[in-house]
Amino acid sequence: MRTRGPALLTSLLLTAPVLLAGCSGSSEDDVRAAAEGFLADWAAGETAAAAGATTDPAAATALLEQTATDLPGAVLDADLGEVTVEDEAATVGWTARWDLPAAPEWSYPGTLRLQEGEDTWEVVAEPAMVHPELAEGQRLELTRVLPERAPITDAAGAPLFTPTEVVNVGVDTGQVTDLPALAAALGAATGVDPQTIVADVQAAPAGQFVPVITLRRPAFEAIRAQVYDLPGAVFPTETRLLAPTADFASALLGRVGPATAELIEETAEDGQPRYAAGDQLGLSGLQRAYQDQLTGTPGYTVSAVSADAATGDTGQEIAAVEPVAGRPVQTPLVPAIQNAADAAVAGETRPTHLVVVRPGTGELLAVASNEAADPGNALRGQYPPGSSMKTMTATALLAGGLTPSTAVPCPATTTVEGREFENQDQFDLGTVPFTEAFAQSCNTTFIQQGLQLPDAALADAAAAYGVGTDWNLPVDVFSGSVPRDSTGTTKAANAIGQGQVLMSPAQLALVAAGIASGTPAAPVEVVGGEPAGPAPAGPAAGVLDALRPMMREVVLSGTATALADRGEVYGKTGTAEYGTNTPPDSHGWFMGYQVGGPQGDIAFATLVEGGQSSSAAVAVTDAFLGALA
Repeated sequence: MRTRGPALLTSLLLTAPVLLAGCSGSSEDDVRAAAEGFLADWAAGETAAAAGATTDPAAATALLEQTATDLPGAVLDADLGEVTVEDEAATVGWTARWDLPAAPEWSYPGTLRLQEGEDTWEVVAEPAMVHPELAEGQRLELTRVLPERAPITDAAGAPLFTPTEVVNVGVDTGQVTDLPALAAALGAATGVDPQTIVADVQAAPAGQFVPVITLRRPAFEAIRAQVYDLPGAVFPTETRLLAPTADFASALLGRVGPATAELIEETAEDGQPRYAAGDQLGLSGLQRAYQDQLTGTPGYTVSAVSADAATGDTGQEIAAVEPVAGRPVQTPLVPAIQNAADAAVAGETRPTHLVVVRPGTGELLAVASNEAADPGNALRGQYPPGSSMKTMTATALLAGGLTPSTAVPCPATTTVEGREFENQDQFDLGTVPFTEAFAQSCNTTFIQQGLQLPDAALADAAAAYGVGTDWNLPVDVFSGSVPRDSTGTTKAANAIGQGQVLMSPAQLALVAAGIASGTPAAPVEVVGGEPAGPAPAGPAAGVLDALRPMMREVVLSGTATALADRGEVYGKTGTAEYGTNTPPDSHGWFMGYQVGGPQGDIAFATLVEGGQSSSAAVAVTDAFLGALA
């Protein structure tokens, strides 16, 4: 791509030798100089100067201005070729190269005819100076031809996005009779703030369409009776590429929409746009990350048509480049799992996320968030994990010599540097096997035992599952953060998933998958894509062999017995305090895996933001596993 000048044209690129007429005095050199000057002025957007170098400046001006209109934003480069002089006439071969906005380059050979004037050679003003097949009374017509956008597919290769009718609910400013009443009614039906509607309409010119919300046809039909007869409300329709539902893996897949001015400018190369208004582009997620691959390359046709539209002459095609179709992007998403996850989170009114991963491969099988949540937080959210962190603390303790049967104290409270930590409702188990302390989520046990570990032990155990890795992914995943140098009360809090420890639902699901398979894997968002990074080393096999029965006991006799009838499920609950309220609010977590279920081995993490207890996350997980059956 080349940079445009003030008139959307660049300077002339000359590859043939340039000999000025004043230096040699030969006719051939004079002709070359005249042709060079004409093309240089044309390429620089100096229409008057270029036309002044022709036999008919007025006709040439009209031709060049029409060409600029016919090829908006195009950038011309030209190469001079062979010069032939016969008496008072001459020809100069040249090659035109048009850098077309948002389309491939158009190149063709041409010939300039020149006549000797009184003082200099002049280019003959005729349509053929623009293109050899352009005749009198004709102009150029450029049409971009877009390929069909390639699909993003599921794990089986079936397209996930299909053409879907949508209704653009909006306002025609010229038809409004009572703006406050209209805004109130539209707001009540759509959930859009009426004040925003009023402000947008007041800022728009008279007669302009002001969008309020875009709805799929079924969603619009649900509110049709409330809005259809409102004076000023209008409902144009269009077709867009959409996922099966509005929430279907939206954090990962992203969405497609019309190219905005900002996006066109952002994706320009060397000042030339790669896309045009009206193009359907990826706006987020994988649709944005793989935009170039999915959209392919546009083609074009150029025709010589009558300058008089009234003739109905469609002209003749003088150039064409076929569009190149995009290439599909395959995800590991499994619709049955995604649908079950979507249904499960939809049953919770608080912001909720559920991420499902395939043990052994790291493939993301489902990424679900409900309408109350920011869907991006399923992948990149940063939350204290609470007691679900005890899977990693237990990993460090087991690696340090503790065993599932080791007797450990579980008092109601324990004090570290003057700060008192307690179990939920201050339960006291006395001295119990480590497995029971884990199953009942005994904070005091994990604090007392964790403080005996080297300061970096917890971070090392977490890193063995990939926590803290800078994953190289098309859609970012927060891989978690566990400090290596915490001491005292912070080290104590970190051991139970408070303090300075942070996780995302996606990363906790990856940890669960690593425990299940014994071979932690880097996350996979695209089948066959570039690896997100090296596979984590993983804990020793003996450590995992000890940890898995402890996680099974959580479901059989511990804090997640509500899942006991969902097959062979292993897991860990978590309640994570946050904020400044007294008592503090809490997130609810459950992370774990199912062996030999309806969808094979799967690992998952569920987060209910502000759930106040892990039981909220256990209930969502129960609904998810039940929907898979």
